[in-house]
Order: sequence, then structure tokens, then C-alpha cells
Amino acid sequence: MAQRAMSRRQWLKSAAALAAGSAVAGGARAMTEDPVFSVVETANGKVRGLKSGGVHVFKGLRYGADTSGANRFMPPQSVQKWSGVRDATAYGNYAPQLPADRRRAYADLIAYDLQPGGMGEDCLALNLWTPSPAKGAKRPVLVHLHGGGFYAGSGNSPQFDGEMMARFGDVVFITVNHRLGSFGFLNLAEYGGDRYVQSGAVGMLDIVAALRWVRENVESFGGDPSRVLVFGQSGGGLKTSTLMAMPAAQGLFHRAGVMSGSGIRATSLAHSTEVAGKYLAALQVGKGSLDRLHTLPFEQLLAVQMRFEYADRVKGEAPRAFAPVVDGVAIPRHPFDPDAPAVSAQVPMIISTTLDERAYRQVNFDLDEAGLQRFVRERVGDDATRVVAMYREEDPRATPFVLQARIDTDMTFRRGAQLQADRKVAAQASGHGAPVWTYLWKTPSPAYGGRYGAPHGVDIGPSLHDIRMGLNGPSDASLQLADQLASAWVSFAATGDPANGQTPAWPAYTSTRRTTLVFDGDAAATRAQDDPRRAFREYWSGR
Repeated sequence: MAQRAMSRRQWLKSAAALAAGSAVAGGARAMTEDPVFSVVETANGKVRGLKSGGVHVFKGLRYGADTSGANRFMPPQSVQKWSGVRDATAYGNYAPQLPADRRRAYADLIAYDLQPGGMGEDCLALNLWTPSPAKGAKRPVLVHLHGGGFYAGSGNSPQFDGEMMARFGDVVFITVNHRLGSFGFLNLAEYGGDRYVQSGAVGMLDIVAALRWVRENVESFGGDPSRVLVFGQSGGGLKTSTLMAMPAAQGLFHRAGVMSGSGIRATSLAHSTEVAGKYLAALQVGKGSLDRLHTLPFEQLLAVQMRFEYADRVKGEAPRAFAPVVDGVAIPRHPFDPDAPAVSAQVPMIISTTLDERAYRQVNFDLDEAGLQRFVRERVGDDATRVVAMYREEDPRATPFVLQARIDTDMTFRRGAQLQADRKVAAQASGHGAPVWTYLWKTPSPAYGGRYGAPHGVDIGPSLHDIRMGLNGPSDASLQLADQLASAWVSFAATGDPANGQTPAWPAYTSTRRTTLVFDGDAAATRAQDDPRRAFREYWSGR
């Protein structure tokens, strides 16, 4: 007779009992610690995580209630307390979104198609890694916000696994899932009144709720709630930038990091209202029947959202229809326009870019010199020949494809990062702000023979001391660079200053010297440099 399969709950219960009661053969001393599971008591109840290589891992920790039905488009609601022990050994849901498309090689390098946990609206969960859940350990806390703009990705992605960083830095590392796309940023205030006054910002309010959970619970996992770093790359940087301007987030984090995602302006009230009107029309939901929005299947809402994203995706751009809205309540102003927000004046920052960010959106790898000239002429007109010559002089061996990406990066990502750093420094100069540090990642990715240069995301792995993904790859050189960058983030979280024993001296950024830490090839070449690539900065800032 076939043996009956054991349920997950039965297996966990049996394994825990076996471990608790087992003894070493030969009459040696009994185990004093469960070798497999960890149980921690949070403010809402007990949770059970797993141990992995000495790191205690808790996945799918709930920080907010289900956001479906009546809670759809509403600020996050609290989690109800529970009795017993809840399982925290598997990822929770991630926000509804279009699955990643693997038809471009870059997509495989970042593995956004791998989002374990399942898609669903009940997605307000976070994941936590800690060397030990010893209360009173007071470790620095790193809260990492995932990329994917405001429309995709999750903290469940293998790219953001926190085990290596927790072990390397002796820190508590956390990733967060929150609402995305129309579920997080559909501004219905004009159509539904006060009930929906914050609907254009609920995805950001989810992150604030997660940070409140951290403040209330992280000490039980060995963390220090007074030393919380929030940082992220791309969309994670945009979210961090937005948090800097949110009064509700004040005091919940103490350092901020923006990697390749400097958010200067949020979505305007007028534009978001126009988008919402078209969205409701596509759903055939009238102004007087918004209650229907709370009963429709989320799949139907997502399908309509895809119509708004399609045009941007066809052009190879990130979807922009749904993003945080300056609603005058949750987000009362633009993140860094016209200046750095006073509400986060005392929060120090690290701001960074990679040399060839825009290579991730381009696929014309066989671009020739004539094509490069055409690309530049469309942007600068008759100045194209001089601009191409300037870039060619900087890097004679670069392919036309890489130079195209570098020029596009200087026009977009780098201008935003420089503006954000300058405005943060201006606040400091007036006597009302914390310092900012900047870095530039020039080390190319080895993927596909280096054809991408140093693209968007190439510094994610080193920043988390995890180099297994395709943009970096396991090598001594990659590991040494990871030692440097991860050490800087750990020190920054711990002290508010990235100075550490692995990197050269790294002075704070100022408007006069613009000192930047440059990662340029291997760890031995890493150096602090005043105003690197000054000529390119001055050229594009003047246009």
C-alpha cells in the first residue's frame, strides 16, 4: 500500500519535535538548539523561520493585511494578532504584474522572470535574514527596496537574496513586497473623493508600513531600530527618493541609498487624474460606481493596466503610467524638486550610477560608427561630430553600442543623480542637512564578452556581496570588488559614513570638489576622484 504523503504542516511539526528531542549518538550531550528552525516572537505573534549556513531566514513575514476587496486602493491596514506559531519558511505573494520577458539576453542576466511566492493582492510581506535573532544584538538594519520601476519585481527575487550580506556584514537584511502599478498608484481622488485621497500613493504607504514593522519588531531579530538604512537600485532608488519627501516616513529610517534611480519629480495630480479617467473608462466603471472596483477580479484590473504599459514597452522604455502621485497628503511635494526635502534633511545619502546604464534597454549590438553619429545627431544636431569625438577620446576601444549607451546615460541617469546630489549638498551648505557621498561604477560586466559595458544593475550583486548572477559572475576580481562595495554599505548603515577598511578614503561630495568613489576595473584601481568625467557633466548640464 502506498504511503500517505505527509502535509507541510505535519512535516514541520515532526521535524521540529525530532530536532528538539534528539541527542548525539553514544550518549553525548543533547542538542541545546534546534539545528533547523528558529522561532521569534513579533508584536503580532510567533513566527518560525529556517537556518541556512548559520543565517536565520524568515520569509513572507506579514506587515499589512490583505489588500484585495474593500482594502483595494486604500492605505495599508494592520495585521491582526494570532496565536500559535506561523510558518515563515516560504516567500509570500508578490504584487500583480506582467511576468518578465526572457526574449532579451539582459533579462536572463537579472533573472526577473524568477519571482517565487506566487502572484496576488495579499502581498504585504517582507523577508528577513539575520546572523542570529538575539534580542539586544543591535546590528545595523539594511532595508532593500527592489527594482522594476513602480510596475514590476519583488523582494522575493533571487537577485536580492540577503543571506550573503547578512553573513558578510553581520547585519539584519530585509526585502519588501508592496503594491505596484495601478494597484499601488491609481489616483482616484477626483472620482471618488476623500475615500481615495491617498490612492495614488498607497504603494509607497505600504513601504512606510513595512518600516513601521521594522521599528516595532526588528530588535527581536537582532537588529537596531535606530540604525536603519533604506536603499535600492533603479526602481528601488526611485522609491527611496520618494520616501525622503514623505512625512509619514520621517524617523523610520536614518540613512538612504539611491543606486541608478534618482527620483527628482513624482507624477502630477493632473496627469494621474487623466490616466485614472482613461483606466476607469476601459473598465467601464463610472464615477458613481467605484464600488465595482472592489469586486472585480484583480486579473481584470491587471489586464487593463497592461494596455497603458504596452506603448512604453514597445519603445523599449519602462512603463510610466502608474507611479507615486504628489497628492498633497501622503506625498505633499516632489522628492527633489525644487530642492532637497526638509523632512529628511538629517538623513545622509549615498547616490550612484553605472557608466553605461542605458545598455540594458538597447539591443542594436551591431551598431556602427555611422549609426552612432545618427543617434547623437538626433539629440544634439550639428554638434554630433564633436560629441562623438569627445567620447571616443575618453575610451578609444569602446564599441559604438557602448558609446551610444554611455551618451544616453549621461543625458538621463547621470543628470538626475548629479542634480539630486547637488540639491542634497545645497541643503547641507545652508546648515540644515546631512552629507552625501557619490560613487561611479565603471567596471564592465563580463557577460557576453563585455558587450554591455557597465550596464544598469551591474553593481547590485557587489552591493549585496552576492556575485552569482549573470552580470557579475564568480571570480576573485568580482569578489574583491564586492568586499569593497558591500563594506561601504555596511559601514554606512552602522555609522552614517561609508568609510571602511576595504575602500580607499572617500570624502563626502561637495559642490566645489564633487568627490566620487570610482570603481574602475579591479579593486586595486578603486579610487576617490574629484569631479570624474567633468567635461561630460558640464556639456550635458548646459543643454
